[in-house]
Amino acid sequence: MESLRPQHLSFLSSPGHRPALLVVDVQRSFGDPAFLTPYGLDEHASALVEAAITETSRLVEAAREAGVPVVWIELASDPENPWRSSAWFRGGDLDAPPGPDEPCVIGTRGAEWYRVAPAEGEPRVAKRHYSGFIGTDLETRLRAEGIDWVAVAGLTTECCVTATATDAFQLGWPVVVPVDAVAAYDTRLHNNALEQLALNVAVLSTAADLAALWKDREAANDLEILR
Repeated sequence: MESLRPQHLSFLSSPGHRPALLVVDVQRSFGDPAFLTPYGLDEHASALVEAAITETSRLVEAAREAGVPVVWIELASDPENPWRSSAWFRGGDLDAPPGPDEPCVIGTRGAEWYRVAPAEGEPRVAKRHYSGFIGTDLETRLRAEGIDWVAVAGLTTECCVTATATDAFQLGWPVVVPVDAVAAYDTRLHNNALEQLALNVAVLSTAADLAALWKDREAANDLEILR
């Protein structure tokens, strides 16, 4: 398992900096075993997804306890406004209508959060593409809140987690990815995605190390206030 790199800790734990947790696509279409049969997960991949959702849930609670904002990023597929390039990529037809297996269609059970859910007042960002930043107000929200680094957790490692983490990085935010709070439907893809994230985009950690960092930062903030 990965630990936060010592050379980055001084920035990440500084009381002068404000992190946020971005929770990506932990929805029934992507996390509920009843929806995952078409993806052909083996036993190990299924366990990986279940564990990642559990660790994401724990991170959400740790973030709330430490006063770290939680931002919920959810796929909202709109049959009336389909993602045409995705239709072409999957079947060669830009104008193909969404199929019955389209994930996270607005108003359907597949779009519901799975085993985690936003608390009242926590922001939700509905997206139509892989990245939480494309066609949304996520960047504006984070800048308005003074966020200067982010952690990205959720599903799936090689797709929407990587896309969101990469865009956050390219927009100027340092990024931490907790390796046990993300998952893919193939272990090889999961590991390869983490390797590429570590090479180009993110510092990798465990969920426990990230939660401990937030807790230490909160204590440092309290000391700063008392001085």
